[in-house]
Amino acid sequence: MDDVLIASVLASTLRVSAPLLLCAMAGVLSERAGVVDLGLEGKMLFAAFAAAAVAAVTQSTVYGVLAAIAVACVASVLHGFACVTNRGDQVVSGVALNMIAAGLTVVLGIAWFAQGGQTPPIAPEVRLTALAPAFAEPQPGHWFASVVGHGFLSHNVLVYVAFLMVAAVWFFLERTRPGLRLRAVGENPAMVEAAGMSVQRLRYQALLMNGVLCGLAGAYLTLAQNASFSPNMTAGRGFIALAAMIFGKWKPLPTMGACLLFGFLDAMAIRLQGVQLPGVGEVPVQLIQALPYILTVVLLAGFIGSAIAPKALGRPYVKER
Repeated sequence: MDDVLIASVLASTLRVSAPLLLCAMAGVLSERAGVVDLGLEGKMLFAAFAAAAVAAVTQSTVYGVLAAIAVACVASVLHGFACVTNRGDQVVSGVALNMIAAGLTVVLGIAWFAQGGQTPPIAPEVRLTALAPAFAEPQPGHWFASVVGHGFLSHNVLVYVAFLMVAAVWFFLERTRPGLRLRAVGENPAMVEAAGMSVQRLRYQALLMNGVLCGLAGAYLTLAQNASFSPNMTAGRGFIALAAMIFGKWKPLPTMGACLLFGFLDAMAIRLQGVQLPGVGEVPVQLIQALPYILTVVLLAGFIGSAIAPKALGRPYVKER
């Protein structure tokens, strides 16, 4: 592999992994607090639509990102209202959120923009672009400029935020008092209540942080990766992030490794299309595109049994009297 190919694969891996990382960290926060969140896909889809719609209308990147965060937080609060306040089934609530997002974003897109559920294209000056444009393309024959420059320095701000969030979530859960309380409410909520803290409040706080990260993931899809919103553009990324979180045993650093693996497979799938492999021939495009999703199923089938979830995960808490 030459330096240009290495740089391109590395840069694509980081870019593809960014929304998965943000979404997976959102799942880690909510599930370590004892709230199952199958609605990651729906929240990210809501956020992507909000970011694209607001950015296209206001011509403001900041307003687009804030709209994405606000909408995702509202979705998280609705999920909390259903399964924390009213002790509903957390799995059903998450699935319902995904279904509503898939339908409502299309209906609103048709009603507001009359473009078949899509939003108008976002202007180039509104989109999130590389912080170091000089490294936007790899430089053949220059290893440092290609691999280090293009591979690591050619990204927009949300890519770096995604990786910073991994460190931030780890530090929050492992080294801060609020983080330890959040972990405790996912393991033994009765003990937390006995210590004088509100289980509901802590779980809502986790869901709000979850909403912020899902909002950033959705904003990334429309403001950085694409130029507009299209129906169901998340394409299962929420479920891939969920699989990465389970594979990572609800811990930030191993979860990041799983997200990078998914991102690498996705990056390689793009470059293997039409390539003749020795002894195999040309691999069907459909098989290559399906690799990340096949790996999701394999990881869930093979590792979910060995991953120990938080003890109170999915269990509505009823205050003892």
